[in-house]
Amino acid sequence: MASYKMWSGCGNISTVSGIEAPSAHSQAPPFRKQLKGAAARRRPVEVSSGVKKSSKAQDALDEKWELTVGIEIHAQLNTERKLFSYATASIHDEPNSHVSVFDAALPGTQPAFQREALVPALRAAFALDCRVERTSQFDRKHYFYRDQPAGYQITQYYHPLARDGQLELLAHDGIAPEDGERVTIGIKQVQLEQDTAKTLQQPPSTHLLDLNRVSLPLIEIITLPHIHHPSTAAACVRKIQSTLKAVGACVLGMEVGGMRADVNVSVRRRTPAPGDEAFHHYHDVTGLGQRTEIKNLSSFKAVEDAIKAERVRQIRVLEAGGVVEGETRGWTLGGVETKKLRSKEGEVDYRYMPDPDLAPVILGEGLLDHISKTLPMLPDQQLQVLTTSPEFNLTAKDAKTLMALDDGERLDYYRDVVVAVQEELQPSPDGGVSDATIGRITGNWVLHELGGLVSTAEKTWDENPVSERALASILILLLRKDITGTTAKQLLSLKFHGDGRVVEQIVDEQNLRLRRMSEAEYEDLARKIVEENAGVVDQIKRKGKRGKLNHLVGQMMRYGEEGRVEAGKAEETLARLLRT
Repeated sequence: MASYKMWSGCGNISTVSGIEAPSAHSQAPPFRKQLKGAAARRRPVEVSSGVKKSSKAQDALDEKWELTVGIEIHAQLNTERKLFSYATASIHDEPNSHVSVFDAALPGTQPAFQREALVPALRAAFALDCRVERTSQFDRKHYFYRDQPAGYQITQYYHPLARDGQLELLAHDGIAPEDGERVTIGIKQVQLEQDTAKTLQQPPSTHLLDLNRVSLPLIEIITLPHIHHPSTAAACVRKIQSTLKAVGACVLGMEVGGMRADVNVSVRRRTPAPGDEAFHHYHDVTGLGQRTEIKNLSSFKAVEDAIKAERVRQIRVLEAGGVVEGETRGWTLGGVETKKLRSKEGEVDYRYMPDPDLAPVILGEGLLDHISKTLPMLPDQQLQVLTTSPEFNLTAKDAKTLMALDDGERLDYYRDVVVAVQEELQPSPDGGVSDATIGRITGNWVLHELGGLVSTAEKTWDENPVSERALASILILLLRKDITGTTAKQLLSLKFHGDGRVVEQIVDEQNLRLRRMSEAEYEDLARKIVEENAGVVDQIKRKGKRGKLNHLVGQMMRYGEEGRVEAGKAEETLARLLRT
């Protein structure tokens, strides 16, 4: 169907806390500066409200109260079409440019289930260690809101796609120290469902609806309330996002609107007091406090901050003798407390019913077996390979950084460079350069040397002009000691800034190949540097400040003939000279 114009409605407008809209004739400062200014104005409020507490005060609260969190994550599946129509699945094009008659809920239209959505959904289910149901079914969840044109959402309530999964979080995932080395979070179910419209607010009372988002294919991942610390909740969401990206189930993360989270938060006294309300339960978890739901959190930081704020609010209510109400609450960027949106509806109010226009989804054993066996490597497996395999030998920090950056593109680049260098520098009879050394040095150059150039130029990784082959050529020359580290950086800069010559040609034409210095030349230069830096030498010899030796090495590199002084050889000569 052709493009629809924006649908409009009325209602209250919510704004980012502490940030004012600029006048028509003023130029708005950068958004990050607005946030920074708002944060500075909030600090006295945060202290007085108890949102920010000292570690001792927070420890005292933790001893008295137990926080429990469950998370519902909505992630857009990696498909070309929407879930129940043939319209393109895109959220970044012109508003209302991808809307079918079914998306707009025109009378008499019916859903057309796009089976291609099953593949990424099943990958997600297997990656989260779920039991996939051979038969699942779609249901209608009835509620009336401006972003739901049909008056109901198609989801899977009674018979979801998958159940009973789990996600293991390790210390390097960023879990709370109190959780130790690992914590396992249960996954209650994974279900297919359609997305709602996107609401664009225009002051003072207008809401514009973008129906491009209606019926986008989502999976909803529902965790069990096994989380007891805000940082662990953020780590859980982060790990789920990286897992979904790793298996190709979802390619758009929180940062671009492809994933969002709702958190269910409750607190209870560790030692019940007289008059405490009865405990609640969820699935097989008992002894819970009354939960509230915080909707539509769009960043890992928002997840952590909203949980912290809601924990403080609930404890304050209970310690004052009040009762926590079951309700839906909101969190605004830069806020200091959650705000009530509406009272929580009971499940019966949604009037779930099987969708009469959609047949059950019946999965064949062959399909499930194929997807299970062809599942890409999961993040934990990938991290283990990068850190323990002799081929790479990366630190955990560098490995996680490579995995997290640029949707995996930088990791692919790194692997390609490693392969090219290792193929050229096959281990020689005398040992040569080990694969582990190649993997570690390549990681440093991809992340820090080339990464620094990309960052300084304010480019994206897609715009990186240095090919894998070019960087590999530079590293091959460096590892063979045909050039110095300084020359290698010079070559990388030339290639980054558009030099079209191949690396070997640049080296030959600009006479950059290393002309090795003799032992006598190194010693003469080292003696000169020692004589001119008596104070530094004294700190090394008398005070044992061995780190100062690097300063002398730098002086040798600076005053020696360009491209001839090798840092390792310079350090060796200086160390020997200072021992005599």
